[in-house]
Amino acid sequence: MKSKALVSILMGSDSDLEVMKEAAKVFEEFEIPYSLCVLSAHRTPERLSEYIKETESNGVQIFIAGAGGAAHLPGVVASLTIKPVIGIPIKSSFLDGLDSLLSIVQMPKGIPVATVGVNNAKNAGLLAISILSLKYPDISDKLKEYRAKMKEDVIRTSEEIIKIGYAEYLRRKNN
Repeated sequence: MKSKALVSILMGSDSDLEVMKEAAKVFEEFEIPYSLCVLSAHRTPERLSEYIKETESNGVQIFIAGAGGAAHLPGVVASLTIKPVIGIPIKSSFLDGLDSLLSIVQMPKGIPVATVGVNNAKNAGLLAISILSLKYPDISDKLKEYRAKMKEDVIRTSEEIIKIGYAEYLRRKNN
């Protein structure tokens, strides 16, 4: 995006992009400038450190880091910054993401990483927006509108199910 990024989305491999793009979609919907980068905690540690310093000096306020397996990227990012870090455990082929989830959520005392559900980059994006809304009233207003729309959608769906019945609702929804 063209403006200075407020959020940086990091992943250890381009294979994580399928999950991580959901956070980017949230920022695009809310018109929040972000950056997206592939850097490995293990294969490019020096470059990762340089990137964190550079993006912080350019105004990044929150880091979102997705990783699978041992999932070290969010913790390493958190060790390099005092800015909030949100970790996204990425489902691996071994333990369905449980290994990633436990690796991120069990950070040692003093280096916290907020953690969302496995493959839940959308919630990571929304959590970042909640954090940004503390400082930016326009983002807060957009988040309130977003949540109001979610509420309206649930009420509308409930009323439709009551009106036509669940079986008919499912039939219409699947067509």
